[in-house]
Amino acid sequence: MSSRPQSQHIFDQMNQHIPGGVNSPVRSCKSMGQVPLVADHAYRDTVVDVDGNAYIDFCCSWGALIHGHAHPTILQAVQARMHKGTSFGITTAIEGELAREMIQLVDSVEKLRFVSSGTEATMSAARLARGFTRRDTIVKFSGNYHGHADFFLVQAGSGLIELSPTASSAGIPADIVKHTVCLPYNDCQALKELFSHPSYRDCIAAVIIEPVAANMGVVPASREFMLLLRELTAKAKTLLIFDEVITGFRVGKGGAQELYPVTPDLFCFGKIIGAGFPVAAFGGRGDVMDYLAPLGPVYQAGTLSGNPVAMEAGLQSLRLLQQPQFYEELERKTSLLLDPIEEVIVKHGWNVCIQRKGSMFTLFLGTKAVRNMEDALKIDVEGYGRLFRILFSQGIYIPPSAHEAWFISAAHEDGHLVQTREAVLSFLEENFSNSI
Repeated sequence: MSSRPQSQHIFDQMNQHIPGGVNSPVRSCKSMGQVPLVADHAYRDTVVDVDGNAYIDFCCSWGALIHGHAHPTILQAVQARMHKGTSFGITTAIEGELAREMIQLVDSVEKLRFVSSGTEATMSAARLARGFTRRDTIVKFSGNYHGHADFFLVQAGSGLIELSPTASSAGIPADIVKHTVCLPYNDCQALKELFSHPSYRDCIAAVIIEPVAANMGVVPASREFMLLLRELTAKAKTLLIFDEVITGFRVGKGGAQELYPVTPDLFCFGKIIGAGFPVAAFGGRGDVMDYLAPLGPVYQAGTLSGNPVAMEAGLQSLRLLQQPQFYEELERKTSLLLDPIEEVIVKHGWNVCIQRKGSMFTLFLGTKAVRNMEDALKIDVEGYGRLFRILFSQGIYIPPSAHEAWFISAAHEDGHLVQTREAVLSFLEENFSNSI
């Protein structure tokens, strides 16, 4: 491994002033057993640390950078926008431009509102659902992570898996989570039982789901499960919310809705619509969205919501992904990396699997399939830590958690994908060649 004295020094200093030395827990690389990457700058598919070491990046700001780092079109537009002023707290025309672009791409969205984070988007969508339906209960699924609002931190995914697989977080009163029901993901019987239960069937405001879970690793919902979910929620006049903070514009121009014959009532978006800036949004049916203030009784606000610089970045990001063959090329790159690995795994019958949708995927060690949180908790986390450290030493940066998605960007070079493929295959052959 290349020397990283500056990274160590900076991280030690940050630990004196910032809890754990990081502003988001997974970044600490605590479960990976090493000092975290301390980034200095990045370009295309490469991030460079403060010691000058370069890494092929498969984190891509947790999926936000579908066009890679420092895309010149986005940078130029953002710089020009900044010269007009960085923030006003007043309406600007570009908010409407980005909204129209998103509505054009996602047919089921009639109106939307911008916020600054995925947590804000999901939290606001849940409040809106409660206000619109005049009901209190929110249903979520184990292993689905919807941000860190109190009532969502019940058997959530993301870094919480490694914090505790069952509890949510300290500091959350029981009176808050009593209105949250958590069901097993991809379990049709559990869904049927809940919606037929006399204590719940008339009090569920909304069901929120990651159609393709990405925070216990990439775990798609089954078609049967999604069809049943829409059928039951429609019958009960319960709103269905798609959390597409990660999958929105990642698995296709229309998001995960393109994968299933299901139309939700509300969507939550993030990541790609900010192109690396803190932007998210929630939207959907016009009659539901009109329940928001100033038109309706549900209050939601934010000083930096619709920030013009962030809106410009998002607008350019969405325009770039509408270029001809954009998603086909992403699929080609993803297949270049993964297809040969999958062929070797199948050939040898190793206890390993790759689960993917579009250009997002997870390499699960110690299992041949993950369908839910119960399966996700059985994977080989220690083995993933070894994989992380070995790839890191070779200049390859993957998510510092066994329960997160890897991402391919349009900027990933074929040579870097082949290099990563060979490094992963070498690790698997060394660690699984004697397994059945």
